[in-house]
Amino acid sequence: MDHWSACFLFVSFLGTVFHTNGAELTFELPDSSKECFYQEIEKNVSATLEFQVVTGGQYDVDVTLEAPNKEIIYRQVKTQFDSHTFVASMSGVYKACFSNEFSTFSHKLVYMEFQVGDEPSLPGVGEHVTVMTQMESSAQEIHKNLNSIMEYQTHHRLREAQGRKRAEDLNERVLWWSLQETLAVLIISIGQVYILKNFFTDRKPSQNL
Repeated sequence: MDHWSACFLFVSFLGTVFHTNGAELTFELPDSSKECFYQEIEKNVSATLEFQVVTGGQYDVDVTLEAPNKEIIYRQVKTQFDSHTFVASMSGVYKACFSNEFSTFSHKLVYMEFQVGDEPSLPGVGEHVTVMTQMESSAQEIHKNLNSIMEYQTHHRLREAQGRKRAEDLNERVLWWSLQETLAVLIISIGQVYILKNFFTDRKPSQNL
């Protein structure tokens, strides 16, 4: 495994994490291609689609969100990241599509989270008719804060991976530019030495005619 693959090992793991109320994954989006994902949502249920281009090209994709009746309820063109929250107007399967068809050579890695409904509460908490005890309230608050921390960590790692890839690309460009400059300096130096050598070389009489 090379350093580039290791850098995104954590995002590959996210691709296996699916929730009953949504999905969180990363996927590869080749050049001139389109990928669609489907999520069943009940009527009047709130949902959030969030995405971010981690690597590739200008870090942008085209995104559309389609309702079961084929109506486009959200569209973005050449966007790096965004988040869209909506309330389902009807029950059915909603389709989120990510397009890289405008690019003919840039391979991209995209992170997506499709959250449906509210975050589930702790098991056993709030299931009784009495008021929650102080311990239950504290446990519920801790659970909520831990979920927020997990979200912050995910976005921080995505930004870290994106920054690392950009730094590696910049380092590679600087390396190649330095090699080209070094080669150019060597060629010019050799040429100058050759020209100066001809100036100080004694010519034969036949050459002066």
